[in-house]
Amino acid sequence: MLKQRLLTAIVLIPLALYAVFGLELEWFAAAVLVLMTAGAWEWSPLMGLRRTLSKIAYTASVAILLGILMYLVPLHHIWVAGELAPVMLWVIVAGCVWWLIALGLVIQYPNSRRWWSKTRSIVGLFGYLTLIPAWAGLVAVRSLNYAENPLFGGFAVLFILLLVWAADVGAFFAGVRYGRNKLMPSVSPGKTMEGLCGGITLAFVVMMVVAHWVKIPAEQFSGYYLTGLLTVVASVFGDLNESMFKRCAGVKDSGSLLPGHGGILDRIDSLTAALPVFTLSYLWLLA
Repeated sequence: MLKQRLLTAIVLIPLALYAVFGLELEWFAAAVLVLMTAGAWEWSPLMGLRRTLSKIAYTASVAILLGILMYLVPLHHIWVAGELAPVMLWVIVAGCVWWLIALGLVIQYPNSRRWWSKTRSIVGLFGYLTLIPAWAGLVAVRSLNYAENPLFGGFAVLFILLLVWAADVGAFFAGVRYGRNKLMPSVSPGKTMEGLCGGITLAFVVMMVVAHWVKIPAEQFSGYYLTGLLTVVASVFGDLNESMFKRCAGVKDSGSLLPGHGGILDRIDSLTAALPVFTLSYLWLLA
């Protein structure tokens, strides 16, 4: 499994970096829309949808909502005079509110499943709140200072990816080596408190390296590190959140497209939480 994960990562990481730095903003937004639409296809079985037509309908609804959002907020007007377009802001805020609710659902699982697990429309709404704000957050970050420096937003996206990857890698190896105490066994039996600490520690190493490299001003240290910490914690619960829905649906992976990683949703679950949380934290603490 580890060998498969590494081989898949060797293929995916260059593709991700090319999308972040090699694509124009319009094509980047379209590529992320396709990614989120693929995530919607894999979310539909978590709702209990089995018929192909029903799965297509839900997937199409996510694509249509994203298309409407792109129409309402032209990509080169996402940021105006340093302010995020109101529609994008409210979508991202809605995403962050959802992740606070999801945190409660995960902590209270399995008791929390009583009022939502049997209702497809509620789980479908959760899917909208997972995927659409993630698209908005990623495109908003990628478009930061785009007119002045097209690479600035790309490096901001790379920073988020590095935090999420570091949290994932650190948690995996610390959990394998030192894992004793289960984090949330009813949701994800394999995750441990030691793994969580290892992931946060490695993410903080990344933050310190980046802070030194880009010379973050000392007066911004508190906002910078708090933004990073919130992003990492959100990524952990993004992973746990998807695990909760998969457990309810009785599936191990959301798909089988990526060897060793499962489906698209299995790869972006941490990012779906990290992106809106990072964007709102950036606006609150750093902008």
